[in-house]
Amino acid sequence: MKRGHASALALVLLSLPVQVQAAEERVFDVPRGALSASLPQLSRQAGVSISVVDGRLWQAEVKPVKGRMSVEAAIRRMLAGTDARVVRVSATSWRIERRPPAARLVRRAPAPSNAPQLRAREPVHDLIAAEQDEIVVTASKTDLPYSRFAGVATRLDGDDLAFGGERGMDSILSRVATISSTHLGSGRNKLFIRGIADSSFTGPTQATVGQYLGDIRLTYNAPDPDLRLYDIDSVEVLEGPQGTLYGAGSLGGIIRSVPKAPDPRDMKLQAIAGISATQHGDPGGDIAAIVNLPVGDDGHALRLVGYMLTDGGYIDNPLLGQNDVNRVHVWGGRGGFRFEAGDNWTVDLGGVYQAITSDDAQYADKDAPPLTRQSLVEQNAKARYGLGTVVVQKDWDGLHFQTSNAFVSHRLFERFDAGKPGETPRILDQHNRTRMFVSETRLSRPFVDGFGWVIGTSFVDNSTRQQREFVISNFRAIVPGVTNEIREYTGYAEGSVELARGLMASAGARISHARLGGAAEGVPFAVALAGRATTAHRTETDLLPSASLLAIPLDNVRIYARYQEGFRPGGLAVDGNFVRRFRNDQVKTWEGGVRFGEKGRTPFDANISLSHTRWRDIQADFIDSNGFPTTANIGDGRITSISGALAFRPIPPLSFDLGAVYNHSRVDELSAQILPVFAASPGRLGRIPNVASHAVRGSVTYVAPVGSGAEVRVNGWANYVGPSRLGIGPVLGEGQGDYVDTGLAMRLGTEHRGLSVTLTNLFDARGNRFALGTPFVEGGAGYMTPLRPRTIRIAVDVSY
Repeated sequence: MKRGHASALALVLLSLPVQVQAAEERVFDVPRGALSASLPQLSRQAGVSISVVDGRLWQAEVKPVKGRMSVEAAIRRMLAGTDARVVRVSATSWRIERRPPAARLVRRAPAPSNAPQLRAREPVHDLIAAEQDEIVVTASKTDLPYSRFAGVATRLDGDDLAFGGERGMDSILSRVATISSTHLGSGRNKLFIRGIADSSFTGPTQATVGQYLGDIRLTYNAPDPDLRLYDIDSVEVLEGPQGTLYGAGSLGGIIRSVPKAPDPRDMKLQAIAGISATQHGDPGGDIAAIVNLPVGDDGHALRLVGYMLTDGGYIDNPLLGQNDVNRVHVWGGRGGFRFEAGDNWTVDLGGVYQAITSDDAQYADKDAPPLTRQSLVEQNAKARYGLGTVVVQKDWDGLHFQTSNAFVSHRLFERFDAGKPGETPRILDQHNRTRMFVSETRLSRPFVDGFGWVIGTSFVDNSTRQQREFVISNFRAIVPGVTNEIREYTGYAEGSVELARGLMASAGARISHARLGGAAEGVPFAVALAGRATTAHRTETDLLPSASLLAIPLDNVRIYARYQEGFRPGGLAVDGNFVRRFRNDQVKTWEGGVRFGEKGRTPFDANISLSHTRWRDIQADFIDSNGFPTTANIGDGRITSISGALAFRPIPPLSFDLGAVYNHSRVDELSAQILPVFAASPGRLGRIPNVASHAVRGSVTYVAPVGSGAEVRVNGWANYVGPSRLGIGPVLGEGQGDYVDTGLAMRLGTEHRGLSVTLTNLFDARGNRFALGTPFVEGGAGYMTPLRPRTIRIAVDVSY
């Protein structure tokens, strides 16, 4: 098709009513049952999002839907005979709400003869939907309505995350006060939720936060891959522990990104391009494309995403005569193919690949001029992440079956300055290679008629190899490394039941059996032989129970209490020229909270929660006597956390959001193994590292129509991150945090094209996000990782 014709066609499509898209037909096969059981099936078969405004409607008995018809016709057929109606929200979103009562006939005085005569009432389809309707917590694995969920689940809209420019995990961090991160660099960071943090390094310990793409686990003991959030439907954050449903590595909670599914109804092309300029630094840019292609007439579809970004550097290195050395390059893509196999069977094939290259480290010297570092080494880093997935699911008789399988390859190369002042430059190169196969199979009954359950099994096979070497001039010397291997077999079950009207109870358990092994890397044969007993295979078995209660004493008021456990298996760590074991650690958390209002339905909603965690045998990293990071069980600790959030919408175009968290943590009982490390400075123990004692975030959003079919949207935010400590021990006891980050984003346009301007770090603040530069330089306690200086981005987006 010629370009002129394509443009004309796009303009015509803009003028068509949204019902044209809805008229495309699909084949449906949804049995009779409760709305809570039938609606998820219809939503999956239609490839659209359907929300429910009134939680009481979930119990309504709905009719079966079979045959070929439009999405609107299918929903209307399902709701026939009930007191519910359907409202179209957008091209791929619908809302079910209670039908308003019929107007009573009231006798009035006769209208003047010249007054217009009212016509008989006709069905209204293009109603304006609320910004957010009833949330279904899909991460609960039983499609539990948020109104029946005992806890706090944060749901971030994918379009909101991408608004103002795609920033990966930073987009999530700026919106959720309870999540924190190290700031070593993109693709190298560790994430923490609710004050449960272990260390600053990416060592052999498993992550404390579980990261998922849909139902696929992304990592085990590797850093956050920082996948870019293009074409994401939503991100769900569940505070932990989440051991019963998600197993090992969910001590702090989980972050679940849900990509937009392939849509068999229509073809779509979207493109985004932007340029940016950083004060005191180099310019940058980004470009991305999203394509959705229906395949055939049987419900198959293909969806592809590709992107490329570069962030300009802003750190100068006068010692090498270089400016703006820390440029970062990111490119990658994601693909998904949905195959409708018939009889309600669906097969989803997917793949992800992303490459991140950092030209140099992003830290600066504390005592040097701003944004300056003196180093004789270019400390570059490379991260390569690949993922292949197969997901098979089926709905029948009110049940949902799903098996999710994936293979992950994750490689990370890091270069550190390990030299001493006045001596020949010395480099430490570190290679981490992770290979993981993960599989989960589950059968669930979505919550309906006051009852829902899930039962499942999972298998994880993970191997991580860490190799290190010194480079001095042209000479290379192998430094001892380690390989950790684990095979984990688990079974779990959880059920939720409504004991009485307004009183919900849930309980579950997970049993995990892990086989651990590994080997020392780069050590003499005699040393390896002597350590055979240490590296020999061994097993661990853990039982993780959970229980919760939710009460609804008043409309829009919910009180809950829950108990959860979580764990991480043990492993092997390098200690000088030897390899030694560290044990598994475990957390037990008691939590209580209150939620007020319902987001999108009431002008005000809020929540506050209080949790107390006991952490046994904490796995953490510290600097050993040889100046290298190592891992050990440092002792026992406790964490008390208070968090809250508030949303207020005084008028439809204007909304305010506020969130805050307070963490009080202590390591209160040291293990005998590391007592000598702290003997010289026992006062440096204190708080658990890398988590601010307090943090506050706030934002304001304004949306208003402009002209015909266009709107202007403005979003401003400010985040305060309180003080924290870098790590455990005398070398890593440096302070960090205590800074404010700000931003402002604006977009003018329609659903299909727009112009946006984003300004970050409005006041050009420096701050200290992370006090680690390189751990291998003597006296290297004078480091800081500043905020990116004030940056402006201008972008355009178009879609057809």
